[in-house]
Formats: sequence, structure tokens, C-alpha cells
Amino acid sequence: MSASGGNKAIIAAFLANLGIAITKLIAWAVSGSSSMLAESVHSLADSGNQILLLIGGKRAKRAATKEHPFGFGRERFVYAFVVSIILFSVGGVFSIYEGIQKLQHPHPLEAWWVPILVLIIAIGLESFSLRTAIKESRPLKGNATWVQFVRHAKAPELPVVLLEDLAALLGLVFAFFGVGLTVITHNSVFDAIGTLLIGALLVCVAVVLAIETKSLLLGEGASDTDVAKLETALVDGKNIERIIHMKTLYLGPDEFMVGAKVGVRAEMTAREISVAVNEAETRARAAVPAARVIYLESDVYVDPAEVTPSTESIVLKSSD
Repeated sequence: MSASGGNKAIIAAFLANLGIAITKLIAWAVSGSSSMLAESVHSLADSGNQILLLIGGKRAKRAATKEHPFGFGRERFVYAFVVSIILFSVGGVFSIYEGIQKLQHPHPLEAWWVPILVLIIAIGLESFSLRTAIKESRPLKGNATWVQFVRHAKAPELPVVLLEDLAALLGLVFAFFGVGLTVITHNSVFDAIGTLLIGALLVCVAVVLAIETKSLLLGEGASDTDVAKLETALVDGKNIERIIHMKTLYLGPDEFMVGAKVGVRAEMTAREISVAVNEAETRARAAVPAARVIYLESDVYVDPAEVTPSTESIVLKSSD
């Protein structure tokens, strides 16, 4: 993910959410709508989340140290996971609590036109923010579906912003119908139901974000496409005959590590093996630029079917 593209989407979402949060708080203070209060907290949580994503992106650029020899790239995953926790606790749980309170202690809306007007304006602003996130994500999404993009993207910022903006837009629609039905029927239960729907929506989005970012934190390998490119680049057919085994691990959204044992010809000298390994690393980095850290171990491949069991192993089997 380009830093400019990701930051542009995050900043657009932050400005939209901050302005909307202030407007919603004013509308809640005037009308007393629980849906507006839930949406206010939602927008404030989203604004804080965007700040966290920007901080995570900046801290991830720090140079590697002795304690962290592979750098701090995965710190972006940590901040994205914190975002999911905040969205769940501050946004979702609070909204559900407020909805339950409104069901137990209903009260009529005052100046109903204020929240309606604010919601219409907020829907327009959130649509602009979502449009910006979609525009910045399209080059990275490629031919994948949006679900696949969210599930498999290694850079967490754009998927987080996409899900947050989508949840915010749907939440506004829920609030609009909740307030609208309350105005039409003079029954505040619809306002409470709208608040509960907003809370349930935020909890669902937070759970999805937590699952995806947890997977990144635990360590994901390269995609099948990149693995295939690496295998083709490493094996040249002359000096390196095959890949005995290979593992990859993302060190951050933009780079991953490759560790592989490669099979070389038995008659090669140490110098020839060294040259072959260096050339293989160069080809691998050219094929997949994200493969920045590569460790190759040379070996002579022996087919397990051709290996004769040693005397020691036969004795062990007999004693068993």
C-alpha cells in the first residue's frame, strides 16, 4: 500500500468523522435522541481510530534496532487491532447499552427536525469518505472481490477505513429510520431500536477486524501468487535444481522474509554454490520486491525413498 494513498483515505475519514461527531452531539443535546448519541460516540471512536492508524503508520517506519532486528513494520498490525477493540468497546457496547436504557426509560424527541437534518448531511459526508477509501483501494484490490481484499490485504489501514466507513454509513441509515419512525408514530421505541441496531453493527465490524488483524499479528505467509513467483525465480535449472522446502513470513505490510533450503548439484564447489545462491536471491527480489529479507541454505537433495535405513535405526525399531 502506498503511504500517500493510505494516509489520504485515513485523513479524509478523520476530518469527516470529527465534523460529523460535533454536529451529532449538538443534535443529541437539542433533541434527546438516543440514536444521535450512539452515532456521536461512534463518530468520536472512529476519529480516535484514524489517529491511531496514522500513529501506527509513522511508528512502523522506525529503523531496525538490536532488540528488533527486523524493524517495526508489524506495529501497524498492533494499532489496527487496538482500533478493533475500541470500536467494539466504545462504539458497539455503549450503543447497545444506550438502546437498552432508552427502551426502559423512553422519552419523546424534541426539535425532531434537527437530527433529521444532521443525519442527511452526515450521510453525504460519510459517502464522500467511503468513496475516497474505495478509490484508494481499487489499485490494490485488482481483480479480487471486496471481501477477498479485506480478508487478504496485508496493509491494514485501508480495510479498516473501508469497514469503518461502511459501518458508519449503515449506522446513519439505521439512525435515520429510527428517528424518522419515532417522529411519524410518536413512539420512541423505534429510536431505541435504531440505537441497538447501530450497536450490533459496530460489534460485528469490530469482530471481523479483530479476527483479520489477529491473523496478521500471529504471522501470515506470502500469497500463493508470490510463492509461485519465488519458486520460479529461485530454481534456474542449472545450479539450483529444486526447492527442498521454503517458508515465508510477513514482517510488515510491505515486506516479508523468505527462508528456503535449495538443492544444488553434488559436484559443485563451495565458490560455485555461493555464486548460485547470491544469483538466486537477486532473481527472487527482482520477481517479488516485497521479499526483502531472504535466507537460503544450500543442500544436496536425496530422495527419501532411496535412503537405506541406518543400523542404529534398525536396532531402535527392533528394541521397540
